[in-house]
Amino acid sequence: MPTESKQQENTAWRSEYTESPDVTLRDKVAEYFEERIHKPAMVAWADGRTRLGLLIMGVYVGMAIIAIFDLYRAPSTNQAPRLVGAFQSWDHPLGTTMSGVDLLSLVIHSTPEILLMVAAGGLWATATAIVVGTLAGYKGGTVDRVLMSFSDVMMAIPGLPLVVILAVTLNPKNPIILGILININYWAGLGRSLRSQVLTIREDNYVEASRTMGVSTPRILLKDIIPNLMPYVTVNFVFAARYVVFASIGLFFLGVLPFSTQNWGVTLNYAYNGGALFTWQAAHWLIFPMIAIMGLSLALILLGQGMDRVFNPRVRTRMAGESESTVKDDDAGMTEVL
Repeated sequence: MPTESKQQENTAWRSEYTESPDVTLRDKVAEYFEERIHKPAMVAWADGRTRLGLLIMGVYVGMAIIAIFDLYRAPSTNQAPRLVGAFQSWDHPLGTTMSGVDLLSLVIHSTPEILLMVAAGGLWATATAIVVGTLAGYKGGTVDRVLMSFSDVMMAIPGLPLVVILAVTLNPKNPIILGILININYWAGLGRSLRSQVLTIREDNYVEASRTMGVSTPRILLKDIIPNLMPYVTVNFVFAARYVVFASIGLFFLGVLPFSTQNWGVTLNYAYNGGALFTWQAAHWLIFPMIAIMGLSLALILLGQGMDRVFNPRVRTRMAGESESTVKDDDAGMTEVL
C-alpha cells in the first residue's frame, strides 16, 4: 500500500481514538456524512462506468417495482395471440410466446426473484468469506488451522454437482434460499485469499497501535483491516453475483430447479422446447430473456469497476491529489489574470 494511503489511515486512526471533547453530536454526524457518504458518492459518480451501471441497474429495479406492485399485467396463458413478433403490436411490444403469453410481462415479473437470488447469493459468499478470512488471518493459531481446513474441504467439493444434488434433494422455491444454495461453497476460495492479505495487514503500525491500546478484535477488524480489503471484496462480490445469475439461469433451463419460480431460465427452457432456436418466427422468445441476462451482468460489472474508486485508497489518494493540483492551477491562473 502506498505511503500516502498509510498516512491517511493513521490520520483517521488518530482522529477516531483521540476525539476532541468539544466536538458536538451534530459535528460528528456532519463529518460522518461528508466522509462516509458524500465524498464516496462523488468519487463514484465521477466515473462514467458507475453512472452507466446505475442507469442499467435502475431499469431492473424499476421492473422489479412494477412487478411487485402489479403495475403491468401478470403473465398468463392465452392472454394474447400466439407468437406475435417483437415490435409488431403496442399491446405486446416484445411479442408473445407459443402459449399466447406476453413476453414483456414474463421478463418483468421474473426480475424481483432474480434480484433477490443475486443479492442473497452475493452477500452470502462475500460475508462468509470476510468472516472466515479475516478471523483466520488475524487470530492465527488454532483458529486459523480449523477455519482453513474447513475452507479446503469446501473447495475440494465440486460446486455445480453439489448444487445439483442439493437442489434435487431440497427442491427449494424461495429465491433467497436458492441464491445461497447456488453459492453454498463459493466463499471458500475468496476466504483463503482474504486470509493471505490479512496476514500482511495485521503487521502494519496502525493495527499494532490499536492492539497495544487494547482495542477489541471486532473493532480492529471492522475499522482497520476490512476497509483495506474492500476493493478485492467488491470485485469478488460482483463475480459471486454474476455466478448466481448464470448458474440459476442454467439450472432452470436444464430443469434442475423447480419451475414454480418465475425465472428467465424457465422462459428459455420453454422457448427451446417450443422450437425458438430453429424458427425465426419464435426467435424473440429466446432473444429478449438473453438480453435481460446480459444486461444485468453488464450492470454488475460496471458497478463493481466503479466501486473500486470508492474503496481503493490508492485511487482516492490520487484523485485527491489531482483535485488539489487543479485548485492550485486555477488559483495561479486567477492570480495571473489579476
